[in-house]
Amino acid sequence: MTAHPRGETPDPAADDHEAVEDSVPQAADTPGTPDEGGAEGSDDSAESTEGTQDLEQAPGAPAAPALSEAEAELAAQRELRGRIEERKAGKEGPIPAGTKLSGPAADLLAAVRAVESGEKPGTAFFDSPASAPAPRRAAPAAPAPARHSPAPEQPAPRAASPEAAASVAEVLAEGGAPEGLARPAAATLGEGAADALREDPWQLLSLPGVRPEQADGFARALLGTGSGPDDERRTAALVSWLLERAALRGHTAMDADEVRTALTGFGVTDPGEAVQQAVAEGVVLVFQDDDADEAGTTEPEGTGEALEASEDATESREPVRVLLGLDRYALAEESLADGLARLVNSCEKSADWADAAAAAPSPSAGELIRAAATAGLVTHSGGETARAEPAALIAAAHGLGLRALGTTHSADGQRRLASAVGDPGSAVMLSALLSGEEGPGRDADGAFALDVLVVLDAPQIDVETAAMLVESLADGTRLILSGDPGVLGSAGAGRVFADVIAAGACPHVVSRTPDPGPIGELVSGIGVGELAQVEAPGKEVVIVPVRDAGEAVHRTVQLVADSVPRAIGVPSSDTQVITVGHGGSAGTTALNAALKQRLNPGPGRFGGFDPGDRVVHVPAPGKALPGSVVSADAEGLHLDCAGTPVVVPQDRVETSVRHGWALSAHQAAGMRWPAAVVVLPGDATQGLSRPWVYTAFSRGERHLSVVHGVDQALPRAVAEVPAQERTTRLRPLLEALPTPDAS
Repeated sequence: MTAHPRGETPDPAADDHEAVEDSVPQAADTPGTPDEGGAEGSDDSAESTEGTQDLEQAPGAPAAPALSEAEAELAAQRELRGRIEERKAGKEGPIPAGTKLSGPAADLLAAVRAVESGEKPGTAFFDSPASAPAPRRAAPAAPAPARHSPAPEQPAPRAASPEAAASVAEVLAEGGAPEGLARPAAATLGEGAADALREDPWQLLSLPGVRPEQADGFARALLGTGSGPDDERRTAALVSWLLERAALRGHTAMDADEVRTALTGFGVTDPGEAVQQAVAEGVVLVFQDDDADEAGTTEPEGTGEALEASEDATESREPVRVLLGLDRYALAEESLADGLARLVNSCEKSADWADAAAAAPSPSAGELIRAAATAGLVTHSGGETARAEPAALIAAAHGLGLRALGTTHSADGQRRLASAVGDPGSAVMLSALLSGEEGPGRDADGAFALDVLVVLDAPQIDVETAAMLVESLADGTRLILSGDPGVLGSAGAGRVFADVIAAGACPHVVSRTPDPGPIGELVSGIGVGELAQVEAPGKEVVIVPVRDAGEAVHRTVQLVADSVPRAIGVPSSDTQVITVGHGGSAGTTALNAALKQRLNPGPGRFGGFDPGDRVVHVPAPGKALPGSVVSADAEGLHLDCAGTPVVVPQDRVETSVRHGWALSAHQAAGMRWPAAVVVLPGDATQGLSRPWVYTAFSRGERHLSVVHGVDQALPRAVAEVPAQERTTRLRPLLEALPTPDAS
């Protein structure tokens, strides 16, 4: 490569890696490929492993295990989502699938047809009175006494009953589909899943990993000649599937033209009619995005009754862009926009911060403190060193007697933030705060007992998580969103941090504190699209060229086991391997197998794992917890995750635990290690982008080794492949809300 970091390559003679992939069996006689997706290539699913017999056959397994960490978090999320829905109760609910339109919905249908016929302009029927603002929550009168709250005592989702699963298995067998889909189908579709699949076989598409061709084969086997490409059940399922797939890539909405084009590719004769039918049945919602005057997105009242504006707009007018979205993301974006506006409008300016700002450890920290003193919502961006600035804000708030807390994406980030503040109780993981495992108590309305909340790693927050968080903040709470805009985005749908900054609805503080050293210089250049040469006299940055994937695996093992510990002084346990994906000849699966053999060989007698194995636990998409295997028994696999004991039930080990010597860049986001080894095999070029390289290269604190086999694809990705654009509605929703002058 022509532009690369300089550094001494460790002598090999002296020493003798993100699409969400859910691979599922295909329906009989139906060709297809495993499901692929993921927000900007993210992949948080755990690899399948063999050898689970020891776990599954462990005697004395309890009949009713306690709630797992993931189940408790999901229960808390359901409770908070219910509160969000209550706030939207003033709006008319979506039309249940299968019902006919009447009243306002029928009027909207007639209105859109008038647009289509050219009788009225395309914008005539999208303007509606703004929805009533969400009721403001009073701030708690006094802080809650407890620093730790248990997870909400709400039952976890019940697994499918054996009877329901057996009934579904019979239907699947009739349709030639794998029996392994029986339990997921029963859990997703409920106790009546068997009847639902007989009536509408395309509901199989609602299961993770199932593709349209597989669902088509299943439907043909059940319905015979009664199935066809334009069956309304099929087209509705395809529209929903397309939007769910878009959400995996980070989009909260999708251009209607793109949906129609995709439907044509699946053999739908009249994709326009198919979209209108899906809207009429309440499968998706419709929104207008008026690009001509940049007014943003508006929507008719009611969350499921707007119909598609015409693609045949008159030549005398600017074309009307129409977006389609699923109600869950529409609800989250609306609730988040309302909640952020509530925080902005309810904040009272304070002069008490002046002395704290003057005493700040850096000019950027002082600027952030002054911004927080005058605004209820502030955004802050900067690199790793700039994390000291929100830490200074938390310390200043504590000095003023305010209840301040910081949240992070990972346990490693929590540890670093608490250390910077100088108070172990000043930082928690965001997931632990929302689930109630850590953080302050809540008042009777469910609001956190906080005056200031600082959210680090803000680019990693998806829109649903952000909506739940803001819903939990009382009026008058100051919210600071802080993060590095150069890293990969959230694993879930939305781009909250970028949208809030772009909307200009609050002060935005840009740190002027650079990251030091050769790694900081290298990463700063990548952030602006340049792969610059850097001087690395202390071997801080090393390039290891390789010819093929086999050599990449060999040299990676050599670096982790020998070269980095000997030449840099960082043990193998503190060195993290990062690669582009899980599959491939040098993906995380292959690298972890080779690293296990070298660093902790064993038979994998605990569901493919041995005591001492380095692992990553993925209890939910977007949440990766590094740890190590301690033991296994009837309860499940026992892990140590950053000092916290975690028990993964037997039936979740295969899907939520993978070896962790090598991670994807999405899994590594929000965490840092003393040394990082980034592996770029020749088949990784399609997965490279500027945010990917920026994220991977910035994970090492003291040392970065790059196992380089992509030649010019690396500088080209940095210079020419920016962040993937995500279609969202949050920015125009924020721009449309009235807010006071935040400056």
